Amino acid sequence: MPTILIHVPEGSFSGDARVSLIRRVNEAAAHAEQIPDEPRKRALCWVLIREVAVSSWTCGGTDVGSQMLPCMAMIYLPVGVLDKVSRADYVRLMHEAFKQSMPLDEKRHLATSVVLHEVDDGSWGVNGAVWTLPSFARAAGFAHLQHLVTPL
Repeated sequence: MPTILIHVPEGSFSGDARVSLIRRVNEAAAHAEQIPDEPRKRALCWVLIREVAVSSWTCGGTDVGSQMLPCMAMIYLPVGVLDKVSRADYVRLMHEAFKQSMPLDEKRHLATSVVLHEVDDGSWGVNGAVWTLPSFARAAGFAHLQHLVTPL
């Protein structure tokens, strides 16, 4: 049940590329977090794509917009959902989501940065209430965390 904030250069993922990116990012999140293939569970994956002016992307003070396609993903999720293996899978799958969604005519080198922000238990508010890991496990259906869910 992540919140994923994506930053890409303006106009780099439009039309079919944007649709593909959103679909692949959702698939990556569901796989890494072990969210079942149920529409109500998958609907809890929030994705926001923010386009940034190409001239705003620098690396070491140098404008890199003509040489590379920089893409960032900031992923917020409850602490305890991921282990070491699933963190590595998440980062790899997010990179692949960007790579596989790039427009065919894109010639720049893809450069991704994926940051996993694991939010401390009891530090996430949902619709005016503080949720803990069992709350998230119930709502998102994390397959590996169902032992935390108590019957209603």
